[in-house]
Order: sequence, then C-alpha cells, then structure tokens
Amino acid sequence: DDLQFALKRAVDVCGALLGLAVLAPLLLIIAATIRLSSPGPALFRQPRIGFRGRSFEILKFRTMYSAVGDEAGMKQACVDDERVTPLGKFLREKSLDELPQLLNVLRGEMSLVGPRPHAPGMKAGGIQYDQLVPYYGLRHQMRPGITGWAQANGFRGPTEDAEFAKGRIEHDMAYLQNFSLWLDLRAILKTCANEILGGTGT
Repeated sequence: DDLQFALKRAVDVCGALLGLAVLAPLLLIIAATIRLSSPGPALFRQPRIGFRGRSFEILKFRTMYSAVGDEAGMKQACVDDERVTPLGKFLREKSLDELPQLLNVLRGEMSLVGPRPHAPGMKAGGIQYDQLVPYYGLRHQMRPGITGWAQANGFRGPTEDAEFAKGRIEHDMAYLQNFSLWLDLRAILKTCANEILGGTGT
C-alpha cells in the first residue's frame, strides 16, 4: 500500500545517506586507485530503464579499460573478460563497483532493493526480454534496485541461457507480488552472503 512504499522510500534515503557517510573513505580510495591503475574516469555511466519505463544513467565504478567499455550495456561481461581490468575484476567479485548507485538511490532513480535495471533493448538468449517474457514490463512498476530478489537467490551474471533469464524475471515478479520491508531486508542479507562473499565478478 501507499504507506509501505512511503516507508520504503524513507528507508532508501536513510540507508543511502548512511552508506555514503560510512563508506566515504573506501569510495575515495577506490576512485583514486581506478584513476591510477588505468587511463579514464573513476565512474562509469550507462543508460538503463527504470521506474515506469523512464530512462536514467546508472553509476558504477569503472571496471573495464576505457577504450573497450560497453557504453550501451548490450554486451555483458563474462568470466575472464579481457575488457575487465585486474582491479575491475576484484571490484566485480566483491560487488564494490555497484556502490556509486547509492547516489542513484538518493536521486530517486533507484531503490536499495528492487528488480535490477536493464539496458534498453536488453536480450536474453538472443531474444529481446519483452518478447521472451510477455509480462516483462510489469517489473518497471517499482524502482530498480542495487540488488534484487533474483540476485539474492543466485540469478546474477550473463543471460545467454533464456531459461535462466526467465527465472530471473520470475523472481522479480515474486518480489513485486510479495513486497515488504522484511523481504527487502532478507534480500540485502542474502546478497551480502551470496554476492559480496562469493561473487563471480560477472
């Protein structure tokens, strides 16, 4: 209901502010290390589809060499991707590259938890997502998240496998149907355990 969504937004803002305050030294160290380790900016911007189908620029720490970065987001990173820098591989493995998205949360473009935002025209198994899953657009009824119920349950990484991609969307739908602040907390805790401690870097 409206109260739940208002509380979710309040938690998002407080969580993002707290995260940025606590992590500020780490964020500065990561940004400086990226700049020193390879030519290019510390932050990487990429268009994504967000709340109610609106486009926005997602923020990440740059993990690829600037000359070969995927600005459109159409070519997903894979295991041992030569475009990824050594530092970038570590950042991906620990999900540290996602931390700048706390700024997206503050700007109202994202939430701490929600369906992960996809690039425009994203494909899964060589098929457009909205053709693969007819109700795909329903996931845009909620702000996209830094993490989501799908990612918390292991549905992360390349989507060459159409069935795997469908599973990801099914988890997004389950999240929308069962949304609660308790479910958000569970998603965050599971993400910390599954992705940060044992991430694949893809």
